Amino acid sequence: MRSGLVLRHLVAITVTAFALLPILFVVSSALNPLGTLSSATLFPSGAGLANLTDLFKTTAFPTWYLNSVLIAGLTAVLSVTVSAISAYAFSRFRFAGRRTGLVALLVIQAFPQFLAIVPLYVIFSVISDNWPVFGLNSIWGVVLLYIGGQVGVNTWLIKGFFDTIPRELDEAMLIDGCTPTQAFRKVILPLSAPILSISALLVFIGTINEFLIASVFLTGDDARTLAVGLFSLLADQRNANFGMFAVGTLLTAIPTVVVFQFLQRYIVHGLTAGAVKG
Repeated sequence: MRSGLVLRHLVAITVTAFALLPILFVVSSALNPLGTLSSATLFPSGAGLANLTDLFKTTAFPTWYLNSVLIAGLTAVLSVTVSAISAYAFSRFRFAGRRTGLVALLVIQAFPQFLAIVPLYVIFSVISDNWPVFGLNSIWGVVLLYIGGQVGVNTWLIKGFFDTIPRELDEAMLIDGCTPTQAFRKVILPLSAPILSISALLVFIGTINEFLIASVFLTGDDARTLAVGLFSLLADQRNANFGMFAVGTLLTAIPTVVVFQFLQRYIVHGLTAGAVKG
């Protein structure tokens, strides 16, 4: 039994070391005063914040950072809102085309969004001529694109959770004189806090790290996101700018951690709110 305990501890230590080694390498590269890939070591000599200073002085990193947080936040909130409303309709109402709509959402999600980049680019080029705020190099335009790619899978995910909530709850609200909208807002949404929080977190993480669509639709330096901006540091001078790139990747993780910490209480509260004493 003791040998089994030792084995489990060895496995845990190995997995932890395997997970922390890349993070340690990025941190050491960020603190490396030379700031090059060829000079990167796990324990750099003369560690300092020179790369952080260079990143803010020589690039538009604050703008990239703000763009990414704004786009990811708007996409998470709006996509979960639209998905929750759609999921409620599919879960609680019976109407013509309901099954076809659900199947269509599922089939569409089987095709990667980047397959439609060419027609989407043509469409947004035309939109740019008439409504520039929703066209190319526009935050709102990219947000609309991301929402379109996230609504389908989130609708299915949230609908599955809604189906587990007893219909008697909202039916009782309707008997008491509430409208379906009030039942949705006062009963379904509070009970669905875990799935809504998880969906928002997944959308936020996926959006803030997305590169392909952002690199096509956001070409101006002031409109770039973190993924596109940081990639530009390595596109021409991969070795020389690696230190700044490492600093940027570390700072990119901050919004995700903050959002997770903020949503964690809603996930825990939602999971424990329905607990019943035995």
